[in-house]
Amino acid sequence: MFPELFRIPGINFTVNTYGVLLATSFLLGLWLAATLGSREGYDKNKIYDIGLYMLLGELVGSKLLLVITEWHEFAQNPKLLFQLDFIRSAGVFYGGFLGSISVSFFMANRYKIPWWTLADICAPGIALGQFTGRLGCFSAGCCWGKPTSYWIGVRFTEQAHKLTGVPIDVHLHPVQLYESGVMFFVTLFLLYLLKIRKFRGQVILSYLFIYAIARFSIEFFRDDPRGGLLGLSTSQLIAGTIAPIALVAFIYKFWQWKKDPQPLNPNLKVSYPESESKLETER
Repeated sequence: MFPELFRIPGINFTVNTYGVLLATSFLLGLWLAATLGSREGYDKNKIYDIGLYMLLGELVGSKLLLVITEWHEFAQNPKLLFQLDFIRSAGVFYGGFLGSISVSFFMANRYKIPWWTLADICAPGIALGQFTGRLGCFSAGCCWGKPTSYWIGVRFTEQAHKLTGVPIDVHLHPVQLYESGVMFFVTLFLLYLLKIRKFRGQVILSYLFIYAIARFSIEFFRDDPRGGLLGLSTSQLIAGTIAPIALVAFIYKFWQWKKDPQPLNPNLKVSYPESESKLETER
């Protein structure tokens, strides 16, 4: 609801709330992934390096899917690709997610980290970044919801309308806050799940399934142009594909674990108390 934080006088440069929160979401997600990675016995600097490359893949993927979903608009006016608004926009989340996943396969192989382990480490950070990032969407007025007469409806300012085109003459569902709230609790759940997980991939597959269901549902309350097919938005089509795949993969990996339990991280060095080490030596 506060699109601008402040302006820098003299150069007429505006610091937008959306941009600050979006950058914060990237930094928080990267920090959490590196912290969790270090607890798993991996070099924190390597996780930071991988995260930065994944961020680059996310930026490219999100912009690419944005162009695909709004192809007619960009085809009619190619100059939009070089405008500041396009560069500053976050694009489409699922495009960014698929882009970062693609990069993570190469980076995990380069740094000799099992991909499923890397994905589990990154999952809570992704959810945390979404929690913060959607607050940025709400501040700017983008990704707005359908009109509603319920008490929860919000009206955006004229300044937000100028930035994003959000309607200002009607109360709208605050879908940005819906998703932000969901992802806050998903982050807490994934952090807990990471501690008790039984097999590699349990955390990331749980995230993929839960988020796909949440996103598919929340999309019914959105009203901004997003492209789509058969009455479903692009994100709903992707979520509707990811959810069953994640569920099947989860069941398969659980079945594999039940059949042949394997240590989550055999390379993790466990330190024992000195007295226990001496007792083992005497034996």
